[in-house]
Amino acid sequence: MKIWIDGDASPREVKELVFRAATRLQLETTVVANSGMWVPTGNRFVKLQIVPGGPDVADRYIVAQSNRGDLAITSDVPLMSDLIPQGVFVIDFHGYLCTQETIGERRAARDLNDQLREAGLLTGGPAPYGVKDKQRFAQALDQLLTRELRRLATNPPVSPPEITTDDSPGG
Repeated sequence: MKIWIDGDASPREVKELVFRAATRLQLETTVVANSGMWVPTGNRFVKLQIVPGGPDVADRYIVAQSNRGDLAITSDVPLMSDLIPQGVFVIDFHGYLCTQETIGERRAARDLNDQLREAGLLTGGPAPYGVKDKQRFAQALDQLLTRELRRLATNPPVSPPEITTDDSPGG
């Protein structure tokens, strides 16, 4: 299991929680961003991947590099929509696990908010990232990682059998 962080929009508190969990559990973690940002130096489990600027470049990188069973941290609904069908776990910055069952609702809410903003009926940005958001995120992250790492420990991925050659006569 690898962890992918959509770095450009991720609150600092989210990244710090993930960095601590990644180090403790020895999970490879990649922050994907369009520009440089702080990641812990000397931590072999955490790295920063800078991608060229442009719309959705970081998202496309995460989609292309992630695998079934990985975890992505993002609040980008289109990115969630691309990752979930691939079998990637997705937790948003507020600690909500997004699934195939909930992504349609997320898309509908996003579209409605876009329409309200365009009509001038919704102004301002999101509420500041608060203590409850951080607590909910920490709990969701811990629950998912504990569950999945326990599952992997008891049911490791099956590797194909090794192919051996029999050099004995008749073999």
